[in-house]
Amino acid sequence: MSAVAQGQPLAVSGGREGGALARWAPLLAGVCTLVLLAATIELVLDGAVGHSALIPKSPSIAGWLGGLGERLGFRVFLIALISYTAAYAGLLALARTLSARWAIALVSALSLIVFAGPILISTDVFSYIAYARMGVVHGVNPYLHGPQAIVSDPVYHYVGKDWKLVATAYGPLYTLISYPLGLLGLVGAVWGMKLMALLAAAGTLVLIWRCAPVRGLDRRFALLAVGANPLWVIYALAGAHNDLVMIFLTVLAVALMLVGGGVLRRRGPVAALGDAEAGTPGHEVGVTGAVATTVRDEAFAGAAIVAATLVKATGFVPLPFLLISRRRLAPLLGAAALAVVVALVAYVVFGVHGVNIVAALDRDAAFVSTDSFPTEIAHLFGKPGVFPVDHDLLKILLVAIVLHLLWRTWRGYDWVAASGWTFLAIAVTSTWLLAWYTLWSLPLAAISRDRRLLGATLFVQVLFIAHQTAPLWAPVS
Repeated sequence: MSAVAQGQPLAVSGGREGGALARWAPLLAGVCTLVLLAATIELVLDGAVGHSALIPKSPSIAGWLGGLGERLGFRVFLIALISYTAAYAGLLALARTLSARWAIALVSALSLIVFAGPILISTDVFSYIAYARMGVVHGVNPYLHGPQAIVSDPVYHYVGKDWKLVATAYGPLYTLISYPLGLLGLVGAVWGMKLMALLAAAGTLVLIWRCAPVRGLDRRFALLAVGANPLWVIYALAGAHNDLVMIFLTVLAVALMLVGGGVLRRRGPVAALGDAEAGTPGHEVGVTGAVATTVRDEAFAGAAIVAATLVKATGFVPLPFLLISRRRLAPLLGAAALAVVVALVAYVVFGVHGVNIVAALDRDAAFVSTDSFPTEIAHLFGKPGVFPVDHDLLKILLVAIVLHLLWRTWRGYDWVAASGWTFLAIAVTSTWLLAWYTLWSLPLAAISRDRRLLGATLFVQVLFIAHQTAPLWAPVS
């Protein structure tokens, strides 16, 4: 596997090829950066013109950008997506040639560009707002009713048609967090959701930046692998998806275990590791090279995973791997303590349905999307789609993968990598695959020592993007 695929910087040799790379790398990196920025700006400006097949119906939040582009169509979107993806791949190959400031400035610019623009591609954010307004404005339990219960509310007209009758599948912690935003009015709530997604994404990138050196990885590569990823920027961040909140809490748990409480302060992970090696009370260097954290850090890590679970149920994935790897009581106690507190609050506010997140997970697992890998495999074998027996076989396969990873973790395999592989397996075996689901494993892959995980995650994303761009190559009838 190449150094780039492993997330390591390119070695510039003293030979002719190395000298040519050193001369051309800054120019190539500059070109890739310009392509990323240009493609993102194009999508935002065209999206700001108004509703199209790729821009959901939305209140006017980016009208000040109107008139600078043309209504976004599939062809322009797909060309921009392909260009962005190619530039992203080139930038990862040239990550070592970039300064830290360049990498940080680029991911910051990409994030702010989509933050300033309209909601792209998905209507999910309007479902989040609808569930929040159901509770705080209309007194309707979002775990018992879908947005159809508030047809008179202005947000109802923007909710996706597939979700108007569906009660929320999100965890009670996220619902409670979103309730104050429901009081801001429709436009205020949209900006609130966008800001929440932006802050969660930024927090995740900061944690990745601090964790990478502890894992012996190039922090510029890790930052760009996540923060400049096309699905991260164009789909998740531009759509203000709550997956970013779940991902942040998951990575926070990992960071607490790798770096300790210092990750929440201004000190970087290198300093934290140095303190551990110097014998700071309460810390020691673990066998993986990371800081062996205090009991409090481990308890907070367990609580962070439960918090992620109470945003979206899949956030639970890292907890069993963490417990098996550390074999200590502190993470379990932290997880249990937060679970009990939130469960009690959720029961008081929502009733028993607010704490039954497994039922919502089972319901959504039965959905089938055209982008899922099982659907495409079914078509390859001449089947019209996925049948109930296929759902059962996929569940058996997923269970087998998880059991194998748990066994490997017990034998000493990196629990971060095992968690990432499980997230990726869930996305691949799910019959309801959305672009942002492929991001669940990406931040863990960026800081995992098993570089095969990053390669597999990026490969799955390339396949997803190729499926999205297939209409561009279809013959015109």
